[in-house]
Amino acid sequence: MNFDLTGEQRMLQDSLRRFLANEYTFDKRREYINSGKSTDDGIWSAFAEMGLLAYTFPEENDGLGGNAIDTMLVMESFGRALVTEPYLATVVLAGGLIRDNGSDAQKAAILPAIASGEKRMAFAHYEQGARYNLSYVNTSAKSEGNGYVLNGSKAAVIHGYQAHQLIASARTSGNTRDENGLSLFLVDAGADGVTIRDFPAHDGFRTAEVTLNNVKVGVDALVGAADQAFAAIEKVIDQGTAALCAEAVGAMDAMVEATVEYTQTRKQFGVPIARFQVLQHRMADMFIQAQQGRSMAIVAAAYADSDDREARREAISQAKLLIGQGARLVGQAGVQLHGGMGVTDEMWASHLFKRLTLVNLLFGDSDYHLAKVSEALLAKLA
Repeated sequence: MNFDLTGEQRMLQDSLRRFLANEYTFDKRREYINSGKSTDDGIWSAFAEMGLLAYTFPEENDGLGGNAIDTMLVMESFGRALVTEPYLATVVLAGGLIRDNGSDAQKAAILPAIASGEKRMAFAHYEQGARYNLSYVNTSAKSEGNGYVLNGSKAAVIHGYQAHQLIASARTSGNTRDENGLSLFLVDAGADGVTIRDFPAHDGFRTAEVTLNNVKVGVDALVGAADQAFAAIEKVIDQGTAALCAEAVGAMDAMVEATVEYTQTRKQFGVPIARFQVLQHRMADMFIQAQQGRSMAIVAAAYADSDDREARREAISQAKLLIGQGARLVGQAGVQLHGGMGVTDEMWASHLFKRLTLVNLLFGDSDYHLAKVSEALLAKLA
């Protein structure tokens, strides 16, 4: 496998990192979080002007024809700066569903609007009690006239309140845990019967609970085929997981750099604590975990767009497992080496630690993906 970036990809990475270093500073990020939105229209517009929101969309829909490797580069840079904008929710998840499963009319209406920064979206899928089970859906969609009526609730919808439109999963047939019988629907955030309760996660990112009470949508709101959405849901969550892996690698890199810098300036017994060998060993462990994570993030991105379900799921679970464990080690070690200051809101390390902790939980924690990897290995041995 060739791990070398193209010239265009290196330019993307370099320009984005320079932009974030200048325009998305730690103090500005804290302002965005404290505003209660965690987003900024100026930053989002700048991302659109840079082409970040269009990279993975087809050229015929105002996209740039990129792939998961481009998403990896963007998300890694976002992880280094802890960007709280709804890129994952809008571009990777909702945009990915429309790109891969939407009708020509849906693609023409939605993808250019996302690419230009005009439309923000969110994927409303997980429900209370699901425990990472992607087929667990109680929300119902009943056929009525020339459309459907949706009823149910969704938990932990990433950037749900900031979205102009949702893609909601609902059950059109079958029982709660059946893979068959799931469908996807476009739902306007301001439609009658839609209630969105916004709240911050502990890392400053926004999430929401969405309630659908007799929400009426037309037949043209159906994304893909009725009853057959499970494969689409599974694939886009895999793509989102690969993107999260890249974000975690960026945050781990930032934690290693912040910790090394702090230990070089913090003195004890008249010398910088970076001179103490036991602390050097800890920082070496952090560096190794970050580098291993980078390798696995590349593997996850390489498989993210694959239609080979088994190979894709196994590779991404392996990546999320190792990166989740590494994120925990790097986050905890970074905070410990900062001492008591490491958990204060004024310290960069505390924000990195919070995000790394939550990234490990999103789309399946380490224990969940360890089970998936084990199941895949046992299936091969059977």
